[in-house]
Amino acid sequence: MGCLIAVLAVLLPRVLMVFIAILTDWFPLAFRTTIWPLLGWVFMPYTTLAYMGAMLRNGEVSGWWLVLVIFAVLVDIGVIGGSSRKART
Repeated sequence: MGCLIAVLAVLLPRVLMVFIAILTDWFPLAFRTTIWPLLGWVFMPYTTLAYMGAMLRNGEVSGWWLVLVIFAVLVDIGVIGGSSRKART
């Protein structure tokens, strides 16, 4: 059961980003180039989604959107770092 939660935590934001890219035009509105969403898809999907939400809703990363983006960075680091720490023990 624990592995299922880990797999969902890794795959869910990436699947969501694919659906957003196919069904909406939010990525071109939030990002000026294509490279940042692609790098975000590979390395930091939660942060990419939070940044996209901030840019679409507020036009800038400030206030509660800044808190959300910082939280997303911490989640991305935790998802990546937590799995490697468990693999070493």
